[in-house]
Amino acid sequence: MYEPGEAAPDFALEDSLGKVRRLSDYTGKRIVLFFYPEDMTPGCTREVCGFRDHFNAYTQEGVELLGVSLDSPENHEEFAREYNLPFTLLSDVNADVARAYGVYGEKEVDGRTAHGILKTTFVIGPDGQIEKVFREVKVDSHALDVLQSFHSPPGPGGAGL
Repeated sequence: MYEPGEAAPDFALEDSLGKVRRLSDYTGKRIVLFFYPEDMTPGCTREVCGFRDHFNAYTQEGVELLGVSLDSPENHEEFAREYNLPFTLLSDVNADVARAYGVYGEKEVDGRTAHGILKTTFVIGPDGQIEKVFREVKVDSHALDVLQSFHSPPGPGGAGL
């Protein structure tokens, strides 16, 4: 998994409308790239809606939000429409980008072992360098935790922003 100070790997993924988006399209902007397992599930929906609820604050910080899951562009379109999501959702159906970022692996789901996306968020600076990594995601407070990190001093797990 990538760490603060390393260059974030570029990617090309389709958004909910089928348009290919690349990380390099956002050069010069701060990005919050959050990986979540699946649209329309209770925990992921709460996490993603948290970003929606704080969207204006992220915009004021000059931050672009990009959500990535294994869902198809069509699923993302339905999810975005149903929950009024004002940011880009990207489709990583083959888990290539999740693997490249080191966030695809074994996890426990309902008492059994499965493979999938491990909820993880990367803050990527305007220069394309990873500034902070959030591995411990608490779905109900995650969006606010990430937002507040922009004003916190440097600490364990990455530099303050």
